[in-house]
Amino acid sequence: MSKVIKILGTGCPKCKTMTSLVQDVVSENNIDASIEKVEDIEEIMKFNVMSTPALVIDNVITIKGRIPSKDEVLSLLN
Repeated sequence: MSKVIKILGTGCPKCKTMTSLVQDVVSENNIDASIEKVEDIEEIMKFNVMSTPALVIDNVITIKGRIPSKDEVLSLLN
């Protein structure tokens, strides 16, 4: 089953870093997932996230306010 990954952030450098990191992990490990970048502040607020970037996997907030390691992202996706 395909995972739905959302990266919440307004486009700051940390948000862009997290986006590329998650894309790398997904492609390097052949993970069936769709990645959506959410930059609209109102959409971000619906998740009740005050610090970005945030990583949402299947509508569950897994990380917020920091950039994870590739290993951490991989373990969250498995």
